[in-house]
Amino acid sequence: MTENQGADEVSRSTRVRFPRISPRAYEHPADRGAMATLRAVPGVGDVLKGVAGLFPERGERLMALASAIRVGEKQYPRINQMRVECAETLDIERVPNVFVARDPVANAMTIGIDEPFIVLTTGLVEALDTESLRFVIGHEMGHVLSGHAVLRTLLIRLLNLQQTVAFVPMGALGLRAVIAALREWFRKAELTCDRAGLLCGQDPAAALRTHVYLAGGTDLSQIDIPSFLQQASEYENVDDVRDSIHKLRNVETMGHPFAVVRAAQLQRWAASEEYREILTGTYQRRDDDSGSANFTDDLRSAAKSYKDSMANSTDPLMKILSDVGGAVTDAAGKVFSRFGTSRDSNGT
Repeated sequence: MTENQGADEVSRSTRVRFPRISPRAYEHPADRGAMATLRAVPGVGDVLKGVAGLFPERGERLMALASAIRVGEKQYPRINQMRVECAETLDIERVPNVFVARDPVANAMTIGIDEPFIVLTTGLVEALDTESLRFVIGHEMGHVLSGHAVLRTLLIRLLNLQQTVAFVPMGALGLRAVIAALREWFRKAELTCDRAGLLCGQDPAAALRTHVYLAGGTDLSQIDIPSFLQQASEYENVDDVRDSIHKLRNVETMGHPFAVVRAAQLQRWAASEEYREILTGTYQRRDDDSGSANFTDDLRSAAKSYKDSMANSTDPLMKILSDVGGAVTDAAGKVFSRFGTSRDSNGT
């Protein structure tokens, strides 16, 4: 991929920072709701803490130190500059370490609990231009700021552990349930961190180039962007229930949303008023988080996000789920309304 140096200079001179920004300022509502739900599931916290204790993260850091290149002023200085700048943009005080690991597969990940660190593969570093790589590093910084690295690390460990306990039927069943919940959460977390990456680079075109590459576009001169985004529209708006079922089956074991769908979702957010307000400094600060982190509000926000996406889709299965969900919500609302009235009348 080629890089537009002039555009890079403009973006560097106009890029703004976000002092004390809270991840809740840009979190995808489905991510926030999934996190709230995950915390509320009985036993999940105990399982995750127990598994965390089995695998000291010191060993993971040592593995990266011994097998990859640690980015710094003298090693990959260009990437190091982006590492520092992305941390400054999101106001992350302790700048995470970044390692470049030999792997032809284009990938990036954030792992670690006490001291999260970022790993970029050589396949990714060699493929992307500077601003696209900045988007990826900003994406990973978003995982750090949101605390995603903890659950992501535990998901990796649980997947490794799954084979060990597979011979215990009940244990395997419980483990599969936790892994499924973590995967659903992480798919939504990826949408949040795409937004963090966009805030770091403030260049929607660079973010789009990254998603195009991940989807298979190695030569932008051969890709028509409107046609690419049209693919997302066709995928989201299938009109055959058989396709709807295939979509659910395909995504079940995925750790990330599909690249084409991610691209369309992020471009819509880049055109939103919410994004523009953050750029002008109107956003939630971390100092305000304690009074706003409300479980019920998080679930409402997630429910509204799912309902809106279903209502705007022509997918027949999504419409059925939306209609059923609406009926259940209305019925539940009436029950809770009556219950509340009863409590008020009894003075309790």
